Amino acid sequence: MTPEDRLPGPELPESGHRQQQDLDVLPYGSYFEPPEPVGGYGYDATYSGYGGARFLEQHWPTASQTAPAFGEPALSEPAFPETAPSDDPPTIELGPPVPAEELHYPYPQPEPGEAPGPLYVVGDVHGYLDELLAALHQQGLIDAEGRWSAGRSRLWFLGDFTDRGPDGIGVIDLVMQLAAEAAAAGGYCRALMGNHELLFLGAARYGDEPVQSTAGTASFLAAWRLNGGQQTDLERLEAHHVSWLSRLPAIALEDGHLLLHSDTTAYLEYGATIDDVNESVHRLLAGEGADEWWDCFRRFTKRFAFRGEAGAQAVHELLGAYGGHRVVHGHSPIPYLTGTAHAEDGAPPHIPGPYIYADELAIAMDGGVTMDGRLLVARLPLN
Repeated sequence: MTPEDRLPGPELPESGHRQQQDLDVLPYGSYFEPPEPVGGYGYDATYSGYGGARFLEQHWPTASQTAPAFGEPALSEPAFPETAPSDDPPTIELGPPVPAEELHYPYPQPEPGEAPGPLYVVGDVHGYLDELLAALHQQGLIDAEGRWSAGRSRLWFLGDFTDRGPDGIGVIDLVMQLAAEAAAAGGYCRALMGNHELLFLGAARYGDEPVQSTAGTASFLAAWRLNGGQQTDLERLEAHHVSWLSRLPAIALEDGHLLLHSDTTAYLEYGATIDDVNESVHRLLAGEGADEWWDCFRRFTKRFAFRGEAGAQAVHELLGAYGGHRVVHGHSPIPYLTGTAHAEDGAPPHIPGPYIYADELAIAMDGGVTMDGRLLVARLPLN
């Protein structure tokens, strides 16, 4: 199995902590320090032992430092597999062909002279609905009942709603609900297609039908199960979920931020403009070529293109093609990007906030919720 098909990440979310895989450590970057909220948190600053990255926990408290005001008095500990030599093979399911006019999303525009609402992004959720509700509530984006409460705010999910966590369909239902409520309030809630959307949809559409991969014959269903697919999600998947997921864009530009799911330059292989990329992916999903879809997932499963000495140049390639001044992505958990996935004392990774790296041209938003990290929601821009 080649590196394109075999990528680090947890498998089935059962009980206990998963074992971390060894990865190259290239700790170039720093954590974002959010502005001090009213009242402050009163925690002392600490410093990392790599790259001079600064942790200011008083500005970005961990779950243990804040009361989860949403729902129950405390969040339950996420469950993780005891072992996980992980693979992230491809999978993808698609809906019927999408009319070109439906590929655009006209949201309410500000009145003359009125600025658009603030912009927020959400990292990989992977089925952790309770953690998502708590994080959105903490940012003031939803109320205590889980309804949109942010007016004209703009919210982007960076993909990977399902797999590994307990309630992927619940996450999808919530995002679809918030999209309708935000639009009614003059804001919007949108989402990108992640590699696990392709994986989940492929399992539903193709099941055990064999496909040809660089590692030989495989199937979408086997790959989905290997990467944390939850049978309960598959059983609850309905036609309106499939239709919504298969129409998600792969890439977007907001306020100079190029939004991607994966930290890869593979998007360049699907088009020279954002519209070209999204239309190419939608055409592929509306077709009948399982092998082509498998290859698409394999490409979008690549990672770490922005890490190391050549990372800034890779970001520049994407920005040069699609515009913007900074890339914002999910997909690769921050503990892997920073080399902190292996704690000598076995403690969970310390994730104070989004991770800025590649000469400050890239922002990583996957806080590693599946590995005892955290689910990140952040307001852009980050300075």
